[in-house]
Amino acid sequence: MTRPNAPVRVLIVDDSAAARAAFRRLLEDDPGIVVHGVAGDPFEAAKLMRAQLPDVMLLDLQLPRMDGLTFLRKVMAQHPLPVVICSSFTEKGSRKAMEALQCGASEVIGKPSLVTAEQRSEAQIQLCDAVHAAASSRLGRKGVAKAQQEPLRPGPKLTADVILPPRPASPDVGPPKGHIIALGASTGGTEALAAVLEKLPADMPPIIVVQHMPEHFTRSFAERLDTLCDLDVSEARAGDRPERGRVLIAPGNRHMLLRRNGGGYRLDLLEGAYVSRHRPSVDVLFRSVAQAAGNKALGLIMTGMGDDGAQGLLEMRQAGAETFGQDEATSVVFGMPKEAMAKGAVDRMLPLGRISSTLVNWANLRRSGPLAGPKSR
Repeated sequence: MTRPNAPVRVLIVDDSAAARAAFRRLLEDDPGIVVHGVAGDPFEAAKLMRAQLPDVMLLDLQLPRMDGLTFLRKVMAQHPLPVVICSSFTEKGSRKAMEALQCGASEVIGKPSLVTAEQRSEAQIQLCDAVHAAASSRLGRKGVAKAQQEPLRPGPKLTADVILPPRPASPDVGPPKGHIIALGASTGGTEALAAVLEKLPADMPPIIVVQHMPEHFTRSFAERLDTLCDLDVSEARAGDRPERGRVLIAPGNRHMLLRRNGGGYRLDLLEGAYVSRHRPSVDVLFRSVAQAAGNKALGLIMTGMGDDGAQGLLEMRQAGAETFGQDEATSVVFGMPKEAMAKGAVDRMLPLGRISSTLVNWANLRRSGPLAGPKSR
C-alpha cells in the first residue's frame, strides 16, 4: 500500500546516544521526515522492525553485538529497504562504506561535525537529502510513494553562480586534441558508474566525474573503480591535467572545475557554498566544461535525486557539446536526468547498458592525441 503524502519514516541505528539525539533533531526539522524509532544495536533495531518496517534506515557501521555491515546483509536478504550508511571518515570506515554500497545501501554520508552553525546546516542538508533520495529510489518506492523530486527541506539552494559566473563559450573553443567527457551522478551512481567505466577501453579521452559522496569516501570509491577498469582511475587533485586513459573523480567536499591550460586542460578544486545542495556540484563541473571545452565535450547526467547538473548540462549543449541522460527504467532515482530532459538539456536518453558503447562511438569519431601511457599496477 502506498502512502503518497506521508512523511518518510526513518529508523536510526547508532550506538551513540548523543548521535541518535543529534540525528533525530536534524531529521525532524524537515516536515517530510519523521523518526520511526531509534536503536543502539542491530538487535534493538530488529525488534522495532518486527513491529513495523521503516521507510528508510540510517545505519552506523560500527555497532555492538553485530557489526553494521553484517546487519545490512541480513536486512537486504530478509526485508530489503533503503539504507543510508552513516560512517566515520577513517580509511577503514570508507572501505566498509564502499562494501555497504555493493551490498545494496542507497547512500553514504559521513559522521558530521556539528560544532558551528554552518556545519550543522550542511549536515542537515546532506542528511535530509540522503533520506529523501533513498525513499525515492526504486527500492524505496516499493513501500512508500515519495516520487516528488523537490520535497520541502531545510537549507539553502544556490546556483553555480556563487562559484563560477556564467559566460558564453566560443563555438570553436578548445584545441583539436581537446576532447573530454564529463559525467555527473548521485544516488545509485556508484554502481552505475562502475558498470559504465569497466566496459571502456584504455584509450578513451579524459573523463572527469562528480559523484555526490562525502570527503574521504571518494578516494576509496576511485580506488575501487581503478581495480575494475582498464582506465586509470584516481581521485582528482588540484592542478591535475586530464589525459587520455584517465578518469578523475572529484573529491568529496570540493567543487571541481575544468580550466583551459595552454593547449589542454587542468582541474581546479575549490571550497565554497553548496550548489544545488551539493559540494561537489555537477552544475559547477558542467558549467566549467561548457566554458572551457565547448563543442569538444560530451556530457552525461546519470541517476540521482534533485536537479543538480540539469542547468549545467543545458549550458554544455548550448556550447555545442553532445549531451546524454540515463533513462528512467535503469535509474535508481530518475530525478537529475528527468530535470535535465525537462530543461531541453539532453540530446538523447540512454539505458545504462548502452552508455558505454555510446561513449566509445563518440570517442572513436574524435580520436586524436597520444595515450597517457599504459596503466601500471
